[in-house]
Amino acid sequence: MHIDFYEFGRIVVDGTAYTNDLILLPHDVHPDWWRRHGHSLMEDELDEVIAAGPDTVVIGTGAFGRMNVPPATWEALERAGIQSVIEKTGEAVKVFNRCVDEGRHVAGAFHLTC
Repeated sequence: MHIDFYEFGRIVVDGTAYTNDLILLPHDVHPDWWRRHGHSLMEDELDEVIAAGPDTVVIGTGAFGRMNVPPATWEALERAGIQSVIEKTGEAVKVFNRCVDEGRHVAGAFHLTC
């Protein structure tokens, strides 16, 4: 899986464009990802990511980094033995692709707008 392009509100994954937030699992795209608390990522909202068992989860917090990742969320990933990388989405896309290129078992959760 490879992210071909990202700009505010739009991401292209393996040639398919998406305009809503999404989760990327090692072999699956979950479009239209919705968070109950808008700009805050709760730990249970990553249950499907944790269940997929990646070694790394890359979280894109939006073009301007407005999505908050509370300590309880990244601590849940840590307890599951999953490394987390939390960056603004533009940088998170680069990290995700680098992990894929390195052959890592990586997942991603990307907020596409603010």
